Amino acid sequence: MISDLDEVLRQLLIRELPVRNGEVNIDFQQPRREWSSRLSRPTLNLFLYHLRENTTLRQPEWEIRRNGDGTVTRRRTPVRMDLHYMITAWAAEPEDEHRLLTRTLMALFRNAILPDDLLSESLRDQPVPIPIRVADPEFLRNPADLWNVLDNELRPAISCVVTLALNPYQELVGPLVRTRELRFGQAVGLPLRESLAEPAKAQALWAVGGRVQGAGPFEGMSLTLVERGLRVPVQPDGRFTIGNLEAGAYTLELFVEGRKPRQQRITVPSTSYDIEV
Repeated sequence: MISDLDEVLRQLLIRELPVRNGEVNIDFQQPRREWSSRLSRPTLNLFLYHLRENTTLRQPEWEIRRNGDGTVTRRRTPVRMDLHYMITAWAAEPEDEHRLLTRTLMALFRNAILPDDLLSESLRDQPVPIPIRVADPEFLRNPADLWNVLDNELRPAISCVVTLALNPYQELVGPLVRTRELRFGQAVGLPLRESLAEPAKAQALWAVGGRVQGAGPFEGMSLTLVERGLRVPVQPDGRFTIGNLEAGAYTLELFVEGRKPRQQRITVPSTSYDIEV
């Protein structure tokens, strides 16, 4: 993915500077002394010197997608990575270098995000447009230290940070959870250790979820739990949830405008609580 990003940045600069007839080389190698001594034409160097996670954008959550076959797909949210580039211009005369740096700044400032038409296939599956931060004072604070490591002379440089989403996690597919059990109670007459291990007189309550299936929309539909006279909200996609049920049999009454009311028996707990219209 990093090499794909390099190529996108190359094509962006070729188009936006613009670079015609190969008049300027665009290179991604370390700008060491031996490298710069071999240059024979004006060159822009984009040196990737640092990669770090953007913890400000960290979202340690799960994305959940409902499938049409009664299963759900769960996937961790991607890791957002900052890729730090140091951009330098190399030419025979300082004036040419300064003009090249100016054109580069203008080109990058015109593009706060990477253009969609330049993205490769591997970069099209990003959750948000890919942002570019240019000449941010928070980055490249001590360029002299970096040049000392590279064993080269200090020269003006532009910081450029691109934030990519990387997802190393596999998708997990499993059945849709339709029943949830809650147990509560108080231990009576037991030592503390035993009461924590095996609570006495525990009561179980269930929360169940189902779906009204058939020809929608479902806005004009009402659902009632007959035994309690409880009106059950039905979402526009037909899903409903009923909580605080003890184990046993119940009756659901479905009313659709223009049709006869329909009753359906359900058992709690069960594998399905769907209603066919």
